[in-house]
Amino acid sequence: MRGEVVTYLDRLREVAIDQHGFVTLAQALEAGVPQPQVAQMVARGRLERVAHGVYRVPQVAATRWDNWALAVLWTGAPEACLSHETALAAWDISDINPGETHICVGKKRRLRRAGGEQYVIHHHDLAPKQRVWFEQIPITDVPTTIGQCIDWGVPTYLVKQALERAGMTSLLRSEDKERLAHQLDDRDYGAKSLFNLAAARAVRPNPPF
Repeated sequence: MRGEVVTYLDRLREVAIDQHGFVTLAQALEAGVPQPQVAQMVARGRLERVAHGVYRVPQVAATRWDNWALAVLWTGAPEACLSHETALAAWDISDINPGETHICVGKKRRLRRAGGEQYVIHHHDLAPKQRVWFEQIPITDVPTTIGQCIDWGVPTYLVKQALERAGMTSLLRSEDKERLAHQLDDRDYGAKSLFNLAAARAVRPNPPF
């Protein structure tokens, strides 16, 4: 029996090595580890339950990206990935420092599980090419990330930083940089127009009776 449990643990460790030490229950079942054995390994301290349906294998060393990897696995959604402000921080193309972890899932995906209070969930259907990898974690590519941040309302100076820094690399093509710059200008112009309209209404004299 003991050898059998070690074999199961080896299977889980092989999965966890590529996921910053984590493995989901679904992945354990897919690897041929019965659910009662997962519960038994948790009871014996061989696994640590860290979120709904997600476990850490203590034998796998922790990494600096643990929290992001866990956030994506927590969703239980195969299409999930880091996005918006978190993705912008991961790509290290601006000085942004998000206080929450942003995750993107499909439009029809509904997440009903505990433990997501620290996550911001966005619903978008991404094309396969928009979903890439960062440190073995799925993430939106740079053009998609910057476009999301523009729509989300990230401050202009941070978006401009991202455009300039990414534009000097192969992560952002010149045509995408130009398109996103126009998108940012349109956003800021629209916001300015709304501000001016609100200001004009605020100073308009009351109509005579």
